[in-house]
Amino acid sequence: MVNANISGPRIKQIREQLKMDQVELAAALDVEFGIRLKQSDISEIERGARGVKDYELNAISKILNVDPTWLLRGTN
Repeated sequence: MVNANISGPRIKQIREQLKMDQVELAAALDVEFGIRLKQSDISEIERGARGVKDYELNAISKILNVDPTWLLRGTN
């Protein structure tokens, strides 16, 4: 099975480094950007079971304070 996205593991890595759980990330996306994702959506993104839309990736990168290119390619 091919992963729907490759950024999921990097999102999880940074989220955990920040000691943020999936519910907190979902809440921040809603409050700061009006993007409504459930905890289960974040889980699926991190596992690569669900693709991540470009606007979601941009918002996630801002919340996690990382370059979106790093989330996509592992480089800045």
